[in-house]
Amino acid sequence: MSQDKQPLYIQVAEEMRNNIRTDKWLPNTKIPTEYNLCDIYHVSRITIRKAIDELVRDNLLEKKKPVGTFVKSIDAEPYKNYTLVKSFTMEMKEIGLNVETLKVNVIVSHADPHIAKYLNIKPGDKIIILKRLRGVDNNGFAFFKTYLKFEEYYSLKSSDYYGSLYQYLNSLNIYMVDDKEIVESILPNKEIALWLKISSSTPVLKRLRFTSSTDKMHHEYTECYYIGSEYKYFIDFSKINH
Repeated sequence: MSQDKQPLYIQVAEEMRNNIRTDKWLPNTKIPTEYNLCDIYHVSRITIRKAIDELVRDNLLEKKKPVGTFVKSIDAEPYKNYTLVKSFTMEMKEIGLNVETLKVNVIVSHADPHIAKYLNIKPGDKIIILKRLRGVDNNGFAFFKTYLKFEEYYSLKSSDYYGSLYQYLNSLNIYMVDDKEIVESILPNKEIALWLKISSSTPVLKRLRFTSSTDKMHHEYTECYYIGSEYKYFIDFSKINH
């Protein structure tokens, strides 16, 4: 286990998540038992259970009593029941607020089957994950996790992602035009709660965003999490084509 400021079970959950990203653990297959995972990661059973619960909340694992815990299949169509909505930055501007990016983490990783499907790449392909805390007047109320296919010309410097992501992509002659989103209300997992500094019982609005470029060569998948009491969702149905 690497040294990290995050709780131990979060570190274990990330390593288990990597097993799914790299196809070491395949969809619909049973993962090792809790006792075996304790031996693999040299941690307690309580830590393993909390790590598994994280991935269950992330919809990557499912528990099937009494047989064990399995990697979830990816048969569900991500574009089902979507609607067209405005960007977060534009929403804030329309109500007179200038949104800030308060914190950025840039991570190079590998796509699990879910992310690979959304980005139109193969499981295990190299990706970039951007984790950004956004807000107004130094008050963070939105946590974004953005997934992009790794390209050598993408910056790995956090400082390059404090402005608009789309403006940064535009500077590389990448123009995202298609925008499909899914919205639902959830309770946050530990990662979301830590970034937003909220309790696990605080309601969160989750928006899943799927975009692609004009040439269909670039795809973006973003998970947006908003503190429910700090963010209101608005759709102008008069501007939606039926």
